[in-house]
Amino acid sequence: SELCTQEVMRLAPSLPLQEDFVYHWKAITHYYIETSDDKAPVTDTNIPSHLDQMLGILLQEEREREFGVTGPCMEYLLHHKILETLYTLGKADCPPGMKQQVLVFYTKLLGRIQQPLLPHINVHRPVQKLIRLCGEVLATPTENEEIQFLCIVCAKLKQNPYLVNFFLENKLKSLASKGTADVISEESLKGQDSLSTDTGQSCQPEELSGAAGLEPPEFEDESPQPADELSASLDNLAVAPLPEATVVRPNQDYNLVNSLLNLTRSPDGRIAVKACEGLMLLVSLPEPAAAKCLTQSTCLCELLTDRLASLYKALPQSVDPLDIETVEAINWGLDSYSHKEDASAFPGKRALISFLSWFDYCDQLIKEAQKMGILTSTALLHRIVRQVTSDVLLQEMVFFILGEQREPETLADISRHPLRHRLIEHCDHISDEISIMTLRMFEHLLQKPNEHILYNLVLRNLEERNYTEYKPVCPEDKDVVENGLIAGAVDLEEDPLFTDISPDNTLSNQEWLSSSPPATPDHPKNDGKTEVHKIVNSFLCLVPDEAKSSYHVEGTGYDTYLRDAHRQFRDYCAICLRWEWPGSPKALEKCNLEATFFEGHFLKVLFDRMGRILDQPYDVNLQVTSVLSRLSLFPHPHIHEYLLDPYVNLASGCRSLFSVIVRVVGDLMVRIQRIPDFTPKLLLVRKRLLGLEPEGPIIDHITLLEGVIVLEEFCKELAAIAFVKYHASSTP
Repeated sequence: SELCTQEVMRLAPSLPLQEDFVYHWKAITHYYIETSDDKAPVTDTNIPSHLDQMLGILLQEEREREFGVTGPCMEYLLHHKILETLYTLGKADCPPGMKQQVLVFYTKLLGRIQQPLLPHINVHRPVQKLIRLCGEVLATPTENEEIQFLCIVCAKLKQNPYLVNFFLENKLKSLASKGTADVISEESLKGQDSLSTDTGQSCQPEELSGAAGLEPPEFEDESPQPADELSASLDNLAVAPLPEATVVRPNQDYNLVNSLLNLTRSPDGRIAVKACEGLMLLVSLPEPAAAKCLTQSTCLCELLTDRLASLYKALPQSVDPLDIETVEAINWGLDSYSHKEDASAFPGKRALISFLSWFDYCDQLIKEAQKMGILTSTALLHRIVRQVTSDVLLQEMVFFILGEQREPETLADISRHPLRHRLIEHCDHISDEISIMTLRMFEHLLQKPNEHILYNLVLRNLEERNYTEYKPVCPEDKDVVENGLIAGAVDLEEDPLFTDISPDNTLSNQEWLSSSPPATPDHPKNDGKTEVHKIVNSFLCLVPDEAKSSYHVEGTGYDTYLRDAHRQFRDYCAICLRWEWPGSPKALEKCNLEATFFEGHFLKVLFDRMGRILDQPYDVNLQVTSVLSRLSLFPHPHIHEYLLDPYVNLASGCRSLFSVIVRVVGDLMVRIQRIPDFTPKLLLVRKRLLGLEPEGPIIDHITLLEGVIVLEEFCKELAAIAFVKYHASSTP
């Protein structure tokens, strides 16, 4: 009896609060049923006062209860989806100014209530929708409320980073929801006549489904159709959508970031700074999924680089270096320079401070990014590499990334240029995402028309050809090579795919001959016919028949590689033509063959990764082989010899691309014996990768099987590149 009395006393004071809370909410909903004038601003109504009273009741209820105990008023708000209804009213901005009131209510609710609200689906779902409305139109009257709301969400995510996963939307789902009109059910507006206290955690099943990405419909239709007067009042909410901001959102995966990005472009400097602060909080969240989405599915990197580039272009063509040196320290959030108040002003100082201020922001953002910092900074650098077109700026950027060194590398000095060393090391990072992003950056760098890039990364280490060992032809070699063909090789002239390369098939000789490096008197072009037979067949025969699967699937021959190689080689020749590369390798008698050979840091990492092709993820293997094929296309004789000549006499302790692949194949032959039904599994994996077979049960040894497929395709690609290059060099 005593326990019952205590329980009644504990609950009794809360009943008036709940009655009061429901009264204020019904007062708001009745406005839309009873009012015909929707043109009057919301400030002329009692809606703001009712919202304030509701918020005050929720705060009072929380103060009177133990932490973590949800009171009946909060449960009423959650159960009756009040935030969903308010979102819809705010979106319609009816009456005018309602959007501003809704933003303020959301902001105060999230900021002042101590118990965690965002995990509830009936909170984080309407919050996500309201986020989408922010930043849609720049310089609107609600910008200040929008940025305050977004920043409080960022602050809550900073406190509990795992909650960010609620804000990574499925692209298809969000697009579908954009096409569904927001409607308000009768229950949402009219509420329940009785003050039922049966408001337990009824939203828990929805929370679970929401966390799994299977959210229920926007509003559940739990009641009959609305009355005529309610329908008529709701018709007034069908206002035309506001015009979109000029910034086009590339996707809907991370709307919180997209809205902040839009607001960084606000003409109000205070709004822009607050948006930058919000982004700073988000990049520091230690959630891998959010980091990946932020760097790959939003415009953050483009914002950073494009604004930095535009601010750089805004600088005067000439600024006194002494003025640049004497500018005081710049902090990005304090960019409030006044030319009139500055006694040491000079032309261009305003623009210089703006540039340095944004550069400081980029620096601080990457520093705050913690584990994501490497991925963000690499994506940023990748974007810069892709974007730069000015020869002068490209040269400076290349020196910044790679350094100016042109002498051969040694193992002892590979860290001489710290940034170059770190980037190359990241090509073999423990994070596959970082490795892939860095490899992509180098792949794009290699396509830039700058001779120093290839020389610094590769050519300076091949200059003396000290990877070779002078070895005259011995009679024993005839056992290995007979008439220019290796054992088991296919005669190229009898291969229909190779003979298909003819002037009638858009691969005419004259197109690329004009771009090929000219022969020099000291190094005339040789015939090349025997060499092309040997080399092409060496690569094609590298992977044993039992490990090949392409001939079981149509359209996977190497004719496509031949056409691609022809086009790409022609493009590379056009880029390299002005660099005046020799047409033949440097004569061995002029080379210092005694010098210790080191392939260089870049090729070392690529060869190391190539050697692990059977044990690496499919996407990593594709990127590694893509960079190596790019290198193989360059029309320099030393690159061709080192990367594409299987018959070069390697000096002791040296390795080449071919020797690395030979070791991989040797390892493969041993491992094949341990895998039952190897060939059928290999074929199934290939068909799945091509989309010819639906995804099914996981196949054992999937990483190895995918690696074998990449290896086979890479060998065909190298054979095609070798054929095209030799065909170009041997045709008069």
